[in-house]
Amino acid sequence: MSLFLPLGVLLAASLLTLSSVALGSFYLQLVWIGLGLAVIALFYWYDWRPLLNNSWIVWAIYALGLALLLLTYFTGPVIRNIRGWLVLGPRNFQPVEFMKVALILVYARYFSRHHISIARWRHIGISLLYFALPAILVMLQPDLGSTLVLFGIWFGFLLVSGLPRRRLVVALLIFVIVAAGMWQYGLKDYQRARIIGTFYPERYTQGVNYSVIQSKIAIGSAGWFGKGYGQGTQTQLKFLTEPATDFIFPAFVEEWGWLAGAVVIISFLALTLRILKIGISADQNFEKLIAVGAAILFAWQFFLNIGSATGLVPVVGVTFPFLSYGGSSLLMSFGLLALVHAIALRS
Repeated sequence: MSLFLPLGVLLAASLLTLSSVALGSFYLQLVWIGLGLAVIALFYWYDWRPLLNNSWIVWAIYALGLALLLLTYFTGPVIRNIRGWLVLGPRNFQPVEFMKVALILVYARYFSRHHISIARWRHIGISLLYFALPAILVMLQPDLGSTLVLFGIWFGFLLVSGLPRRRLVVALLIFVIVAAGMWQYGLKDYQRARIIGTFYPERYTQGVNYSVIQSKIAIGSAGWFGKGYGQGTQTQLKFLTEPATDFIFPAFVEEWGWLAGAVVIISFLALTLRILKIGISADQNFEKLIAVGAAILFAWQFFLNIGSATGLVPVVGVTFPFLSYGGSSLLMSFGLLALVHAIALRS
């Protein structure tokens, strides 16, 4: 299956939902999609491999990501309690989205070079450092959701690297210890409340659990075929928060139904599996790991987004890849997809 069939389904669902709930975002999303397709076309005609096969280029991209995060912390505006954006003319850019791609490239380079000796504690520690540097800067914003995404990239690469189970468990325990320290000293009160609220869904119905409750109502009341375009009560009456970004999936399901929601999920899974298949058939380990890293990122963000919408995990503000509105997220996702598509063409 081509990458573009499931991608087209996701983008169509995105545009349908945005045209119903946020017309201004609908027009901007069209622009971001156009730019994303232009990136894919660019990598179709231009062979990027000589560029990224140069280690210094990869490390320069990673260093640029760190620099942008540092600049954001000191100069970025505060939006929704997070200092996570840089102002670029009339639009805002979220550097952590660039950092996700940079981290995948760094891990693809590092793990491909050291795959034989990756089980050594030295390499595990170095890989943890590559995650920790941007994660600290992101937590200072404070953006818990993006920090979890960065963690998912690191741990996902460890899972596919062939580490012995014992060392994987130790790596996870290290993170748990660090997370315990972050709970005590790094999280804001509202972030702790969101985590606690996940375990007590019947409480805080007008507080931290409000968004999740409205999301469940939107999904549960949709039926097989939905309430119709522009007829979603929870969405159109503004009970459902952030219907264009964090909770776009329940907004879509409410109007188009459970069957349409299943089509979106199946399309996303088909896209992810196709990316993995491309990675498996790639010629070089570096290219294999870029594709695997893209699949890890998309799958992990999908889990966090759907988990937030259904109350399985705390609401952490992570987008649904290719469905949620967002220029920075969509363009960086298209950038990764462009690399994967180019790998498929040249394998």
